[in-house]
Amino acid sequence: MISSTKAIVLRKRRMICSTFFMILLLFTVPATGEPPGAVSYPEIVKQAKQLAEAPFSQPGEQIPSFLLDLGYDQWRDIRFDEDKSLWRSGNLPFEIQFFHPGSFYNIPVTIHEIDNGSKRTVSFSRDQFTYGKNDFKDKLPEHLGYAGFRIHYPLNRQDYKDEVAVFLGASYLRAVGKEQQYGLSARGLAIDTGLKSGEEFPFFREFWLLKPEPEDTSLTIYALLDSPRYTGAYQFVIHPGESTLINVKTDLFRREPVEKLGIAPLTSMFFYGENINIRPVDDFRPEIHDSDGLLLSLNSGEWLFRPLSNPASLSIDAFQAPNLKGFGLLQRDMNFHHYQDLEARYHRRPSVWITPDGEWGNGHVELVQIPTDSEYNDNIVAFWVPGALPEKDPVTFSYAMEWHQTADSRHGGGKVLSSRTAYDEENNIRTFLIDFAGGKLDALSPEAYPGAVVSVGENARLVEQQVQRNPENGGWRLVFKIETDEGNPIEKVIPSKMPRVHLRAFLRQEQDILTETWDYVFHP
Repeated sequence: MISSTKAIVLRKRRMICSTFFMILLLFTVPATGEPPGAVSYPEIVKQAKQLAEAPFSQPGEQIPSFLLDLGYDQWRDIRFDEDKSLWRSGNLPFEIQFFHPGSFYNIPVTIHEIDNGSKRTVSFSRDQFTYGKNDFKDKLPEHLGYAGFRIHYPLNRQDYKDEVAVFLGASYLRAVGKEQQYGLSARGLAIDTGLKSGEEFPFFREFWLLKPEPEDTSLTIYALLDSPRYTGAYQFVIHPGESTLINVKTDLFRREPVEKLGIAPLTSMFFYGENINIRPVDDFRPEIHDSDGLLLSLNSGEWLFRPLSNPASLSIDAFQAPNLKGFGLLQRDMNFHHYQDLEARYHRRPSVWITPDGEWGNGHVELVQIPTDSEYNDNIVAFWVPGALPEKDPVTFSYAMEWHQTADSRHGGGKVLSSRTAYDEENNIRTFLIDFAGGKLDALSPEAYPGAVVSVGENARLVEQQVQRNPENGGWRLVFKIETDEGNPIEKVIPSKMPRVHLRAFLRQEQDILTETWDYVFHP
């Protein structure tokens, strides 16, 4: 038996050792200030790597078939109870509301909350939702999972939290800035888009939401992406505002080779606009589109604008863009009278601009335009394609995604306002009218008169051109005419076989380029 004196000595020694190890532990906390075992982005990267090393498995077996058979309106009748929003009770600047699985949304996602580095899984509950006319609430599994979530923040006024971003379906996300309305979407990754082999749609299978502090004006989200051939870790830092900025970082891991990898993909809709003379439907609205152009900032200093179209057949264009400065799908026309739609409000749809963080190297921006017979189909996709992928994983990309709506150009030069055409069938003459305005054009003296540089590709010839002041918008209008080849006998019988004509035009004064370059392709 130990004497009482010896026991006291042993207890003192244990206390000294415990104190020593507590001090040692304090000095071994990571420099980031995170407690040991904290969930951080490097941990998500590690999970993405481990996921890529395992066989692919499709989630969603726990979703009952009757949910997947729901029509879209039936699914929309399932509403999240706003009083059960994540972080509402803490009166924090951000709140999270969740989407119910069903209809098109057949992949459940696991969602975690990170509070001071510690992880807590947000559990699905049927009591979080009202089901409207649907009568299957009692049939639902208890651990169903969510389809996605939306983020709320006091964007337009301080006493109300607006919806500013949503993650829902595959790897899709959308966001808005002040007084904007949802339009085009972004995606985490595009794989083999536009190829005959078929497109693969990666999906986010897990999210980590970092609980904000009361004074925070940004929200950080981690995500784990999966697909048969790629996995990835993502970090999104969302800054709501006049223009909502999302900083994105991703580390990608390859399970199997792919033919085409699309980085920072954007998806939109263009049904018809002022560049289509005959509307595809009898409709009261002059134009219907979420976006009307693709803008590129090239390493050479050139700014290139391609008006969007609704082609008769699949159209894929590649714009060589080594060390790209930026690209985006724009909704440049913000005049309500050009849409006349009080419900869709296309004049309030945002543009999205992608700015690479650092140099991305060789590659090209690809524009995919798909025929559509309605405004309900997204038919426009744009993304950057690396010239070659490194042999070793991970492949890392960082970029800023700006959701904005502004009348100003990004480059200080004149911008393309509109593109119109006319056709003289008797003489086989096609006329193009391009309106430029703003930027350097506004600084021209009253006596100055810009000139135009027009380039016409193969299978057509420039007939005439002129530049005239447009007093209605304070800009300048370029009008030029071309004559196209008549084509061979087969092309005359099947007009769709006629080769496309590539056109480019910009305004200048002597050697000073005044505008971005209008870039257009049309089918005779």
